[in-house]
Amino acid sequence: MPWFSPFNPPASDWHGKRVWLVGASSGIGLACAQALHKAGAQVCVSARQVALLQDFVDTHPGSVALPLDVTDTQALHQAVLSLQALGPIDMVVYCAGYYTAQTANAYDVQSMQTHLSVNYTGALLMLDAILPVLLAQGHGHISLVSSVAGFTGLPNSLAYGPTKAALTHLAEVLYLDLSPKGLGVSVVHPGFVATPLTAQNTFHMPALITPEQAAQAMLEGWREGAFDIHFPKRFTLFLKLLRLLPYRWYFPLVRRFTGL
Repeated sequence: MPWFSPFNPPASDWHGKRVWLVGASSGIGLACAQALHKAGAQVCVSARQVALLQDFVDTHPGSVALPLDVTDTQALHQAVLSLQALGPIDMVVYCAGYYTAQTANAYDVQSMQTHLSVNYTGALLMLDAILPVLLAQGHGHISLVSSVAGFTGLPNSLAYGPTKAALTHLAEVLYLDLSPKGLGVSVVHPGFVATPLTAQNTFHMPALITPEQAAQAMLEGWREGAFDIHFPKRFTLFLKLLRLLPYRWYFPLVRRFTGL
């Protein structure tokens, strides 16, 4: 027997499982939707880009598109009603994200608020719609896609990092509250992934991986019943160690390794 128990019920067989991915028109969300469909899940994809969602449905038979804006409470509740009409909801993955590099030297409060609305408040609105359903079912899994930028303060991440830190904290408390109720909760911490969001970065991104590699790492984490799914580990383990250092060491090391 293993010396530890998984945090969540391992998800090894996706056939017949219904998964709702919010923020699945591109990047990690799209790659994850493709991987889950290939594994046999019935995939429901949501995002603002209707045409991109339709492209996915057209090329992935049995999938469903539910266009919405994550800041629209009514749209999220309507999407959940549509999902309920199809049957039980086995997993919800919040992949929606917004990122622009920002520093305090060019402070933009509107950008700060947009990051907050999409990266964090949108997750809260989704939970408001889906939690009563999952609690009534007595089963299901919530997975929130955070970022290594939420581990600790990093340059150019004034707007993005705090929202991801909040999302990680949210997942931790959700796990404490919901695991006794039979619900699974996980948080995903990707490193640098080649997506439309990271394409705007002008600096070197260490350990850069593809969205498809990210999706496979997520499926592996769910299969293992993990709570904290982080990848690529050669990069994320270094950042986890870095955040344990005293600030007297941490700040100089971050400036040295990032050059910022």
